[in-house]
Amino acid sequence: MTRTLEASTDLGKSALVVACVLAAASLILLFWELARARKPLRVAIAIALTGTLGIVSLLLAVLRPARVESDGTSVGPRVVVLVDASRSIDLPGDDKTRRETVAKVLKELDGRTKDVREVLLTFGSGPARAIPKGALGGGFDVAPLPHSDLLAALDSVSRSADEHPSAIIVVSDGRLDRPVEAKTKSALGLDGLEIPVHAVSLTEKVPKDASVLRVSTAGAAVAHQPFSLRVEVGCWGGMSCDAVPVVVRELRDREDPDVLAKGAATVRDGTGVVELPITLHRAGPRVIEVAIDPQSGDEVPDNDRRFVTLEVARDRVRVLHVAGRPTYDVRALRMWLKADESVDVVAFFILRTQTDSVGAPPSELALIPFPVDELFSVHLPSFDAVVLQDFNAELYGLTKHLGSLANYVKQGGGLIMVGGPDAFGPGKYADSPLAEVLPVTLSRDLEEPEAGVDLAWFTPTITPAGRVAPVLSPLREIIGETFPDMPGTNVVGAARPGATVLLTHPRLKAGGQPMPVLALGESGTGRTIALTVDGSHKLLFSNFAAAAAGRAHGALWDGLLGWLMRDPRFDSTVIDLPGGGLRARSGAPSGSDGSPSSTPCIADTRTELVLRPLPGTHGEAHLTITKLGTRKVVFDGKKKLADGDGATTFDVDPLVPGGYSASVEIVEEGGASGPVTRRDFACEKGGDEWADSRPDPARLKAIADATGGKVVRPGDIDSIPLPQATVVSSQRKVEPVLPPWGWTLAASILVGAHWIARRRGGLV
Repeated sequence: MTRTLEASTDLGKSALVVACVLAAASLILLFWELARARKPLRVAIAIALTGTLGIVSLLLAVLRPARVESDGTSVGPRVVVLVDASRSIDLPGDDKTRRETVAKVLKELDGRTKDVREVLLTFGSGPARAIPKGALGGGFDVAPLPHSDLLAALDSVSRSADEHPSAIIVVSDGRLDRPVEAKTKSALGLDGLEIPVHAVSLTEKVPKDASVLRVSTAGAAVAHQPFSLRVEVGCWGGMSCDAVPVVVRELRDREDPDVLAKGAATVRDGTGVVELPITLHRAGPRVIEVAIDPQSGDEVPDNDRRFVTLEVARDRVRVLHVAGRPTYDVRALRMWLKADESVDVVAFFILRTQTDSVGAPPSELALIPFPVDELFSVHLPSFDAVVLQDFNAELYGLTKHLGSLANYVKQGGGLIMVGGPDAFGPGKYADSPLAEVLPVTLSRDLEEPEAGVDLAWFTPTITPAGRVAPVLSPLREIIGETFPDMPGTNVVGAARPGATVLLTHPRLKAGGQPMPVLALGESGTGRTIALTVDGSHKLLFSNFAAAAAGRAHGALWDGLLGWLMRDPRFDSTVIDLPGGGLRARSGAPSGSDGSPSSTPCIADTRTELVLRPLPGTHGEAHLTITKLGTRKVVFDGKKKLADGDGATTFDVDPLVPGGYSASVEIVEEGGASGPVTRRDFACEKGGDEWADSRPDPARLKAIADATGGKVVRPGDIDSIPLPQATVVSSQRKVEPVLPPWGWTLAASILVGAHWIARRRGGLV
């Protein structure tokens, strides 16, 4: 409740002004008159005192003051506090970390803003978010975010349907993704913001740090083609850096990293750049490690290496097709490979062995020997897939290279073995390293080669997995589930653990189950296919094929080769890691030019993996995550797929920095499981937010200057100018000090006393 004196409410402001002016003029004239009259002091005092009282009483008779009692509430202005929740606040600052400074600032702000309505929000990725309850109990316990997008937070505040704030206070170190470094309001992207933005700069201390600042590519990374990797190194905070060694490695499944390039970045004025040529032979997401040698005195050693995911594109699919004899099946497959312009095929038909006697001297022979040594020791990594069709490994000198071929598969290559008299067991593959990567087992005890072949005609049977596998969808759309008769098959063993059997033999058994005819499998980072028949040409030219105009053959091989090359059309699900993609930090690559996308996985925080299966898929998803370079399984979980076509999300416990491979198997409600889908991804300690550890108070000052705000240090929070509170009255009581006749009577008496004093003093 407040008590005040106010003039009568029936007088306008102009009347009050006139009355006060006349009263002031009367007093001036009175004292001027006394000064000229030069009366004795006693007389002058009496005249001045009574005159002043008379004039004041006349003024009060006009104003008629009243006592006013107001009972209301004071409403403070709404002030939004935006707190930086990005990873950069865990870097060194004036205290141990900038996060600890944030906790102190919020405590001081709480005392400074008692007369305002304070709203605490965090910013990082997307719109501003409310701070969770309990997060301020013992500090600033908020999960760090991979970005620091202040523009998105300011936009969400200004566009909110809530009451607009009178001021915004940003608590940050200034190391922002957006706005970029600029001076004008327009360049900062703040044109539509009419609210003053004040800032509390957490620190100006630059830590001693040498880091891998940025990793980018000049263009798209294409398999088998060399491209340049641009590595920028930073060095500041008093660190002494000259030529900093840089090494680039590719992380591989269950194998040691492969060194791709080495170099040195010469540091000048705090930064250095080195261009390193590298070549990656496998398409899809590839995880690389870019590291510098540790520098003495480095306070942030975690940014000495970056783990990034390169999306490697494929210009054309390079296929090595090796066949033991020119059969109808070989001819049909070769015709299809040659007809597809997206496929670059190198085909070899073996028409004679090293022991064949052709009855002619070598100089007259037109046929050249099969270049097995050169192909499988020098050029093998340049191929995306190898097709071995009815090919005898021992007869043509391939046996000594089967270990290299198996390693090629484990490192991401693709292999298809097609049946025939010299394939699988009869082709001498059973007791070899290559047999370990095939999706089916092979018998090691074949006394007669014919024991590995069954010549009886049969019709393949599609399995439940084959009905749901996208790899056979194009074929099934053409022929349904009825396959043509096949002229025999190779005899193989049971499918290996993890393999997916799409077609089986109606009569032959393997391990107590129908023998696989078409099976898909994975080994390391590569994929393999076993097709035990040499009759797929029946889908191209036969009475059965005539009904579909021969289109079924291309549909089969398009699916098999597409699955082998990890074409998304033939994977059962898509594995996504939300949280990447924002690369607006000044000077950072955007990713649109083939540069690495920002890492969505941050070490020591929970990672979210989203599965998006094909429409209409039902059942259970089995997700397994292994660390690249080891056999260690870091996550193994199952979850029922979301109803409809929605996404299914897995929350993964915090991971350590490095490369990982996520594998997903979808088990249908009937028990059938489709082929495994795999995605490699990188996980970093601090990501982009830790790459440049320097605070940027100049960025905060530019924002404050552009919006009419002020930047202060943590100890000067009291100097932030905040708007005044607004008083809202709910009750008002007016009581006159005297009734109007009382003021008139008092004025008459006092004016009369002054008249008497003037007469006695000789001033008439």
